[in-house]
Amino acid sequence: MLKAATLASGSSGNCMVVSDGRVHILIDAGISTRRIAQGLKELGLELRHIAGVLITHEHVDHVAALPVLCRQAGAALFTAESTAFALCAKWPGLEERFRVFAPGQRFALGEWEIGTFATSHDCACPVGFSVEDGRRKLALCTDTGYITPQAREGVRGACTLVGEFNYDPEMLRRGPYPRHLQERIRGDAGHLSNEMGGELAAWAVEHGAARVVLAHLSQENNRPQLALEAAGRALAGAGVGEGDVELLCAPRGECSGWFEV
Repeated sequence: MLKAATLASGSSGNCMVVSDGRVHILIDAGISTRRIAQGLKELGLELRHIAGVLITHEHVDHVAALPVLCRQAGAALFTAESTAFALCAKWPGLEERFRVFAPGQRFALGEWEIGTFATSHDCACPVGFSVEDGRRKLALCTDTGYITPQAREGVRGACTLVGEFNYDPEMLRRGPYPRHLQERIRGDAGHLSNEMGGELAAWAVEHGAARVVLAHLSQENNRPQLALEAAGRALAGAGVGEGDVELLCAPRGECSGWFEV
């Protein structure tokens, strides 16, 4: 059974674990290795069990643990080639850990098939991921300023979508961020608003998803209830009934516990 759990999800750190009971991987590692180890312990795992880390992009809230994690675990690092170059320039010595790909490529990880797709963010080469075990498919799409055509195809057929609901537009407008930062967040290389996240959620559900995990919520510019309400409106607008899909909101700084893919 393919299952997943978020260890942290938000602007201050992101990390998710995916497992079928035999193979265990992380998607991003943007919190401390100590916190990752603690979250894994809560799920019945240890760092030594992790076979690989899929990296969406090089921003610190997605990669902070890598130097220490690589000293304590033997996991390979999978990311786009330009992202690997950026990370090796920052942390020399990681070169041999990387297995690189071009966005759109698929590759095997154990018995799983990993799909990659281009997103749009202000970094070297941002990507989203899908994980398939032959029966179930999980898709993760966060840190993108708009829903790219590749992202739509990447989440098509996913049983579970982990999708970005970063900000509420009104909270962002009235909040403490300076104008240039607000424009960056709203821009095509920024983040998805609750309404845009709802659009992606509706697309995913129309194409097979039965569960949507609302992820990467901003602490300053969003609230879980606002995100859930926006997701509900988008799904209702697409004709999706309340009982047809499960909506979960990923906790910002703690383990979500396992959810079935």
